[in-house]
Amino acid sequence: MKQTFDKVSAQCSKLTTRAYSTSFSLGIYCLDKQLHEAIYSIYGYVRFADEIVDTFHDYRKEELFYEFQEQTWKAIDQRISMNPILNSFQAVVHRYSIDADLIKCFLRSMETDLKKTTHSADSYDEYIVGSAEVVGLMCLRVFVDGDEALYRKLEGPARCLGAAFQKVNFLRDVKDDYEHLGRLYFPGVAFKSFSHSDKEAIEKDIEEDFRVAHEGIRQLPRVARFGVYVAYVYYRSLFNKIRKIPPTRILMERVRIPNHHKISLLVTSYFRHSFSML
Repeated sequence: MKQTFDKVSAQCSKLTTRAYSTSFSLGIYCLDKQLHEAIYSIYGYVRFADEIVDTFHDYRKEELFYEFQEQTWKAIDQRISMNPILNSFQAVVHRYSIDADLIKCFLRSMETDLKKTTHSADSYDEYIVGSAEVVGLMCLRVFVDGDEALYRKLEGPARCLGAAFQKVNFLRDVKDDYEHLGRLYFPGVAFKSFSHSDKEAIEKDIEEDFRVAHEGIRQLPRVARFGVYVAYVYYRSLFNKIRKIPPTRILMERVRIPNHHKISLLVTSYFRHSFSML
């Protein structure tokens, strides 16, 4: 039965999310249960695309990526794929009317990672839109479940939240991105001369993204609000920790939030949400 295959596909997306990201898994767990499958499916899809361009160095990455891209459109067109990640993703695309332009934009940014190692201000902005902002919009489609007016109202904050998450990741991973992938995402910044002023300018930009995103989180439907807030709090905590560290340390280590601290953040977030103190 197709229903059995769809269930297996959804479980694959869930397993992928849990294997690759404890922070997003925690956030998804805190969403209303009716949203879990769809958000796992979106994360599983974007995770697989990212894995191709980021980690499959001993394989023909370009060939794998373009095959994945072609299979994406086939899955959406045929409403089925024998790749369970694509099968679960196409179902969400149809169920929540996710615009093809969002998927195209995402794939363009992933394609950029096959070759581009440094960015101008324009290409950086374009990359953030495709790699992060549109993913936030895909999730927003699920959260509002057909409420077009609410989608338009929260489109800006959803973009900002995705951008904030991505930029924090870039700061956290600047050492690994440069040493292992040869990439430096921040425009006009040289790895070996990464300065306090460079770091402060990036942090100021992220701070504004978080500010706008927080206003949007407070207006989300209740079924989505707590889970998104948990992810926001985790990344905000990671960002605050990074802000206290000098540039020289950022270039030497990957900043992390210990699991016991994540649990503490979860408990605090629960009480703030329960008492409408977001």
